[in-house]
Amino acid sequence: MNIKQAKEEIKNTFLAYTRKRTSGEFCIPLAAQRPILLIGPPGIGKTAIVAQVAQELKTGFLSYTMTHHTRQSAIGLPLIKEKKFGEKQYAITEYTMSEIIGAVYEQMEQTGCKEGILFLDEINCVSETLAPTMLQFLQYKMFGTHHLPEGWLIVTASNPPMYNKSVREFDLVTLDRIKRIDITEDYDVWKEYAISRIHSVILSYLDLKKDAFYKIERNMTGMVFVTARGWEDLSIVLSVYEEMGIEITKEFLTEYIQFPELAADFKNYYDLYKKYRDYYHIEEIVMGHFEKEQVERLRNAPFDEAVCVIHLFLSKLQEGFSQAFLEDGITKELHKLLQAWKIKALQARNGIEALQDLKEVFSILETRWKQGKENRIFSGFQDSKEEEILSFARQICMTYQDILSKEANLSKITGEESFEIIKENFSLQIEKRKKIVSLVKAQLDASFDFLEEAFHSSQEMVIFITELSSRKEAVWFIMENGCDKFYQYNEDLLFYEKEKALRTEISKLGEELTLDFLEN
Repeated sequence: MNIKQAKEEIKNTFLAYTRKRTSGEFCIPLAAQRPILLIGPPGIGKTAIVAQVAQELKTGFLSYTMTHHTRQSAIGLPLIKEKKFGEKQYAITEYTMSEIIGAVYEQMEQTGCKEGILFLDEINCVSETLAPTMLQFLQYKMFGTHHLPEGWLIVTASNPPMYNKSVREFDLVTLDRIKRIDITEDYDVWKEYAISRIHSVILSYLDLKKDAFYKIERNMTGMVFVTARGWEDLSIVLSVYEEMGIEITKEFLTEYIQFPELAADFKNYYDLYKKYRDYYHIEEIVMGHFEKEQVERLRNAPFDEAVCVIHLFLSKLQEGFSQAFLEDGITKELHKLLQAWKIKALQARNGIEALQDLKEVFSILETRWKQGKENRIFSGFQDSKEEEILSFARQICMTYQDILSKEANLSKITGEESFEIIKENFSLQIEKRKKIVSLVKAQLDASFDFLEEAFHSSQEMVIFITELSSRKEAVWFIMENGCDKFYQYNEDLLFYEKEKALRTEISKLGEELTLDFLEN
């Protein structure tokens, strides 16, 4: 299955394992709650999807790479204790709590999540001394004498032996105690996740050359490869290098695309990308300023150039969609906070009391932000949009507190007057949101004007509409603010897809009738 299907299966498994009857007992007994084993090539995103499931379900998450562990760290250190059996005292061996089990309990304490996912990576690379212990853990969910807490799903991952010499094959006994999920690479599925976070030059290149997404070969010098992880890491560094004005060389690209021929090919494409970026001046076009020569060139451009330019537009628009989504989220968070404060402020005897009430209301947002940040750091989650929104809302609220505390006659003004002061400042945030929405809407309309003139209803326009439709923040923006041309072209595209599907069905039906005729 692909990475998206695997993610859904992990989510469903967790929800099924943690489902309880009215009696409080698990619907699926603990003994039948098999650990999940993800098997797939390196860099495909196994770790990422497990963390995403935990993040989306707002449950606990703990990740360990098992190659770093010894038998002692897994089961704990031995302790000699005296125990009486019958009339005699005996020295027996007990064990301290496993480092891994201990970390689970610590995570529960810090995050407040009583349920969660324990992810053990590279499980088939453990040492010979640790292998029996891992079998015990997979079978009985315990290290030494300490059990994994109830409500925690075990997810493990490994690479096939062909990718790792230190990999040990799983025996039948182990395989019979796990849920095995084999994962294969799939660019289209990866793109759904990556579309708003991966550099547009990488997406446009891979759209044209999907075979370059994931490739592992052996040549005279050893293994040459490029993985999903490589493209993601390259995307991050590439953006920063561009901001700093650092030249992008083939040697730099080879650090991430460890496949010399592909690195050279991507370098050529990147140079073309820069050339198109400089020629078309996307920044000016989205503001409604373009020349007929630009339209003519794009109209007559080869397909790969057209795709590249489309991605340049999408990249610019994505910046606006993301900013609009952020400002909208900040505005909504501040509005909720000020609504809660208004009730208290109107009852306050003076500005000092109103300020105190504001601090109390703000503390709720502060707590949410701190908890989100701590959970992310402790669990290894990626930054979320929610955390970014809370962070900015927090800063603005601190500014509000500052403004009110510096008011000259705070003790003499009423709670209502205090509220009006902050309300006036909040109107600046509302205006900021309106301006960014207005700007992005104008940019979207201008993009359609240019591309419509260049492509009309051609295949390239279909690509543009399809790409917009696959971006969550773009869809959110259009649903919130409208875009007549998007709806028009999207409707035409849907009609085209329905017509194509109908023609396929008619064709199939014709083939079946022909076969029936021949058979009879």
